[in-house]
Amino acid sequence: MLLTSRFADGLAVGSDLVTNAETAVRQALSGLSAPADLVCFFICGEDPDDVSRAGLRVMSMASGASVIGCSATGVIGDGQGVEVTPAVSVWAATLEGARLTTFALDTLRTDDRFVVVGLPERGPDDHAAILLADPYSFPTDGFVERSQEVLGDLPLIGGLANAIQGRGAVRLFADGEIYTEGAVGVLLSGPVNVSTVVSQGCRPIGPTMAVTAVEDNLLLELAGQPALARLEEIVSALDEDDRDLVASGLQIGVAMDEYAERHERGDFLIRGVLGIDPEREAVAIGDVVEIGRTVRFQVRDAATADEDLYELLDAHREEFGRVDGALLFSCNGRGSAMFGTADHDAVALRDTLGPISVAGFFAAGEVGPVGGHNHVHGFTASVLVFSSHPTADRPYDH
Repeated sequence: MLLTSRFADGLAVGSDLVTNAETAVRQALSGLSAPADLVCFFICGEDPDDVSRAGLRVMSMASGASVIGCSATGVIGDGQGVEVTPAVSVWAATLEGARLTTFALDTLRTDDRFVVVGLPERGPDDHAAILLADPYSFPTDGFVERSQEVLGDLPLIGGLANAIQGRGAVRLFADGEIYTEGAVGVLLSGPVNVSTVVSQGCRPIGPTMAVTAVEDNLLLELAGQPALARLEEIVSALDEDDRDLVASGLQIGVAMDEYAERHERGDFLIRGVLGIDPEREAVAIGDVVEIGRTVRFQVRDAATADEDLYELLDAHREEFGRVDGALLFSCNGRGSAMFGTADHDAVALRDTLGPISVAGFFAAGEVGPVGGHNHVHGFTASVLVFSSHPTADRPYDH
């Protein structure tokens, strides 16, 4: 356990989830110099009933705080990650003067769409919202992508919960209640200094190109030529290692700033390449883009993801200075599957931001802003960073 005055975390691993919950929450609360205002917790367990009991125990022990949590296939705490093993991670914060509004979201079906209900009203000094969602019952992609219509530029940060048993076993928690569907979260308002880091971990290949013909999610033409021909031309110029990366999972980046002079790594919203249509010489991608948008194909591997995360965190430290705590939502495709260790992302935060309190979970999709807009990502590390001391000219950054 790492102790700080305003932020602390606890992690307990073992077969008894309720005992883990008690141990982890005691560790986290005892690390604070004042009572907790916000507690976030994450539980990995085989039996959803055991997960529910553990969640209730955390909430009862932290009843004086705003509390949210979820089930997961792996948790992060105490500077490490724990995957597919019974464990409970708890993160606690003292945020003097902040207003914390917990919420639970549900969906209502109308004739032609879903309507999300349960959102708190926005105020002028709202700075961010943490979102934990059940991927099987809540339309997270649609909600997040259209969040600007309701929430304006409010950053959303968080992840899609999961469970070892999958559909039906996900559990969400908020202020004493258990939810088996929907989403939960907390709105951070008032004197709380937060910022976000979203590392998509990709490296561009080939040139940037304008989309010149498109149909739904099919790219028909890039820079005036058939999209598939453009892709084949790019791949043929790669070395053998990059061709292997293309074969294992090609991505495409959509430029977030069309007016930038150059578009390099970090300047794109990353989406997957889903397949090709040889007859139409088209490339199918996991998004719908408009004619005229700038795109660039991308690859991802452990080295690129490592470098991207460290560079973004270093840049954050240089811009914002001292950091005291962070919540980390890391894709369940990262960890040991990508880096050979479940600890990678947690260690990266400690390496770059200092000996801070970090906790979170391995998500089935990550939520975070890129280019000023909220998106759902994959293979991403989304981080909500808390700083004790706001800068003089920027009192509450996000």
